[in-house]
Amino acid sequence: MNDNSLNVSVEQAKLLGNALRIKIIGQLLDKPKTSKQVANLLGETGGNVHYHMKKLYEGGLIELVEERKFGGVTEKYYKSKAKWFNSVGDTPVDPVLRDNYLSKDSTTLSLRLNLTPQQQEEIKEEFKQFLENWVMKTSVSDGAQTEEYSIGVKIVSTELKSEEYED
Repeated sequence: MNDNSLNVSVEQAKLLGNALRIKIIGQLLDKPKTSKQVANLLGETGGNVHYHMKKLYEGGLIELVEERKFGGVTEKYYKSKAKWFNSVGDTPVDPVLRDNYLSKDSTTLSLRLNLTPQQQEEIKEEFKQFLENWVMKTSVSDGAQTEEYSIGVKIVSTELKSEEYED
């Protein structure tokens, strides 16, 4: 399955628990960029973006794809390793999405549908597109006061796993 996703460890998942880092990854999907270029696109300070890109790089979520030297300056171009990050096991990618997280403001939306395998894939892709649109819509600050929210979509079959396939 090549849907530009990467399975991540608990440590990597912690790195993704930050809205600015998600915005940075969003800027590094299609074309490699420097931290200065990303900072300019996001309307953030260069130092702040550089710090978060360094953490993402050290955590294996973005990769250095090119270095260009101009005089005494080396520009480093980074690209995201994936568009989507999957947690392995019961730990959600974002710890805020755990059931026991005590948030001051939370909304749960849930329902059950009967889906064919094709419909399940279609709804998953529609949710991904929806979330990507919101990442882009909120990437640049317009100066308005914002609050960080964690949004997750979980699509789960109600059928239990057969015991022969359990770990």
